Amino acid sequence: MRLKNYRVDKWLIICVFLFFLISVLTIGSAQRLIGVPDLMKRQIIWYLVGFGLIFIIMKIKNEFFIKYTWILYIIGVLLLALLLIFGTPVNGAKCWFSIPHIGTFQPSEFMKIILIVTLANMINKFNNDNPDPSCFDEFKFILKVLFVVMIPSGLTFLQPDTGVVLIYLLITFIMLFISGIRYRWFIIAISVLGLAIGSVVFVYFYSQDMFINIFGTSFFLRVDRLLDWSNSSGYQLENGLSAIGSGGLFGYGLNNTPIYFPEPQTDFIFAVYASNFGFIGSIVLIVLICLFDIKLISLAIKTSNSINKYIIGGIIGMLIYQQVQNIGMTIGLLPITGITLPFISYGGSSLLSYMLMLGFIFNISNEVIRENK
Repeated sequence: MRLKNYRVDKWLIICVFLFFLISVLTIGSAQRLIGVPDLMKRQIIWYLVGFGLIFIIMKIKNEFFIKYTWILYIIGVLLLALLLIFGTPVNGAKCWFSIPHIGTFQPSEFMKIILIVTLANMINKFNNDNPDPSCFDEFKFILKVLFVVMIPSGLTFLQPDTGVVLIYLLITFIMLFISGIRYRWFIIAISVLGLAIGSVVFVYFYSQDMFINIFGTSFFLRVDRLLDWSNSSGYQLENGLSAIGSGGLFGYGLNNTPIYFPEPQTDFIFAVYASNFGFIGSIVLIVLICLFDIKLISLAIKTSNSINKYIIGGIIGMLIYQQVQNIGMTIGLLPITGITLPFISYGGSSLLSYMLMLGFIFNISNEVIRENK
């Protein structure tokens, strides 16, 4: 399918267009629930800006961002650091800059893209420089990667935004996994991580006073929130589940969500959608999401460019995690972490970051189609 002078997989474009329609309609329903009249209009504007960004990236090409990846990385880290000083507090978190007449800007959303491109660049260079790496070569490389990832992770954790930190780490794990390094490193990493998480959970249940003394009140509250899901407790989750469950097969219809719950336009957007369109509508959305992900996986398999494979691998890992986490936490199967549903939830920074990713994906799709002509 032609897009100006480019060829892009038509199913990717169809999926994005349907995401746009679903997002706008569902946010229109959510805005009625919370009494904010212009959320749908803002989301339309952000989508239009996003389509403009896609066009710009397709003109610039991915190579520009790969060439200047370290400059982008430094800018991203500086923004995260400045956020701790000048960020606008919202519900006790400094995750956003407030921009007059425009809204808020969340640097961590764009840091995810920067991190994907940076790691892809590092992995590609390592593999080119070390065609037959030793264990020590790989160990040094992993330490470099961890150093690069821990800086934005630490700054984001201090905001605090644990959900995004988990995304940083997942992106890193997946991109290293497909990089070709020995699998023993992943066994070691999973073992160490399991031991660390087990120790934290043990202290939490053994003595909450000790836990607070060691890790602080802020971290205790974050862990406590994560563990709320295990007994389906919490006002937001209970009301969200009631809205979904009562929707039945076909839902209440557009703009008809029967019960209020916090953050219906962002974290719990799937609950609004499911209550409006029911079980059938939910299945349609999930199938659409799966189709989009499958097309990305197919694109990663087809491209002959190694750095493109790593970029798509990082994007796929991030998107699938957020899709599963958001829907899973909404229906009570996973902890509530404040992760939004890509392309559907309201948000300028998050949506623009996904549209930037689409620019990279469309460029890669163009290359693959032209290679296989």
